[in-house]
Amino acid sequence: MANLAEFLVETARRQPARPALRFGDRVITYAELEEASARAATLLRAEGVRPGHRVALMLPNVPQFVILYYGALRAGAVVVPMNPLLKARETAYHLTDSGAELLWEWHQAPGEGAQGAADAGVRHFAVEPAAFAGLLAGHEPLAGTAPTDGDDVAVLLYTSGTTGRPKGAALTHAGLRHNTEVNMTEVQRMTPDDVVVGCLPLFHIFGQICTMSVALGSGASLTLIPRFEPQAVLDAIARDGATVFEGVPTMYAALLQHPSEADVSSLRMCISGGASLPVEILHGFERRFGCAVLEGFGMSETSPVVTFNHPDRPRKAGSIGTPIKDVEVRLLDDKGQDVAPGEIGELAVRGPNVMKGYWNRPEETAETIQDGWLRSGDLARQDEDGYFYIVDRKKDLIIRGGYNVYPREIEEVLHEHPAVALAAVVGTAHPSLGEEIAAAVVLRPGAEATPDELREFVKERVAAYKYPREVWLVEQLPTGPSGKILKREITAPAG
Repeated sequence: MANLAEFLVETARRQPARPALRFGDRVITYAELEEASARAATLLRAEGVRPGHRVALMLPNVPQFVILYYGALRAGAVVVPMNPLLKARETAYHLTDSGAELLWEWHQAPGEGAQGAADAGVRHFAVEPAAFAGLLAGHEPLAGTAPTDGDDVAVLLYTSGTTGRPKGAALTHAGLRHNTEVNMTEVQRMTPDDVVVGCLPLFHIFGQICTMSVALGSGASLTLIPRFEPQAVLDAIARDGATVFEGVPTMYAALLQHPSEADVSSLRMCISGGASLPVEILHGFERRFGCAVLEGFGMSETSPVVTFNHPDRPRKAGSIGTPIKDVEVRLLDDKGQDVAPGEIGELAVRGPNVMKGYWNRPEETAETIQDGWLRSGDLARQDEDGYFYIVDRKKDLIIRGGYNVYPREIEEVLHEHPAVALAAVVGTAHPSLGEEIAAAVVLRPGAEATPDELREFVKERVAAYKYPREVWLVEQLPTGPSGKILKREITAPAG
């Protein structure tokens, strides 16, 4: 049973009549979801999709994402989940780099996906619920799932370092199955009686595996929420009797500050990831809502969970916990040697959850995975009880509200402006988002451009969460002996 889609198939066999998805007032049973995914597999086959082909999904948290995701896996295809906020140039890059056969995009999207698909020469399908249902009805369900090996790629998830364009982390069926199984049995301990709030974006590995795959694999019910809004989440918890909520720190901050008095007494567990959760927010949330928040650590490249504050062990606020089953963690110095106990080192991971590599990037794969150990780029320490704490990031990655933003990509866009000579993008502290995007810019001699103009220039070319809210002009950027820009010495002007 290597194919990741077998989780859904097996659950539907055990409990066909139980609710799998809730979407507003609509309830979809496991039998209905399983059949829809089987019809989607046949639809994809009819469109020429064969095992190993890449199928891109650019959808919000709607039932059609789940149907197409499992349909593609059942057909033996590789899913390429994409953020619906991507602009045309970003979409075209993802499609071209992955070699996607086709793109499925939400019908209410502003057209960026369609334009990006056209630019990449990729077939584009608009997903409108009624029309999509009719399309599925015209195809017989595919029996079973396509045979796959555990080492076959199931999902191509685009991520990036600070030194290049986004690259696809090739996640295997075996790696994703391992993370799903460990989350079901050891971490979240999900049962068919659980109701999970699905407001984390499913195109992201956190929502895709820890929420969707774990819920459907364990037979729980998943309440889909297309866009996080505090009142919508609280109403869904009260309406559906939700028992598990998973979110990033900004979500917890928003819920804590929201004035609603909704009944959330059904919650038994809350999970936080994506960035460090401030201890004050953690304690405040627990006091107000009466539910423990457990933190963990993961990466797109690790399918994603690496460590967690396990529910049967002491919990330490501010800690990312201890490694999950079958996963090893080391802290290494710059020479690749283990640091002394209590010292800070780069967190390295080895286990069945580690990606196969970066798609068509052998050199970057070799740089990231050395001697079987994946270098995370995160600096951490370990206490005397074996608990890990992230203390800083080795890379220049900026995490804004749980979204990864890569400075190099934004700098390249700024450099496209005719007035820009040099640009450096950095993260600045933000009380609710964790970090905000900021840019220091040097103009070409004799050129003119205002910070507002530069900000709008970038805003038009990248997703809404990526453009710099703070832009300021400087005469020069600080550099080291080799001429490399020293970002640690860049500070935003007061006021």
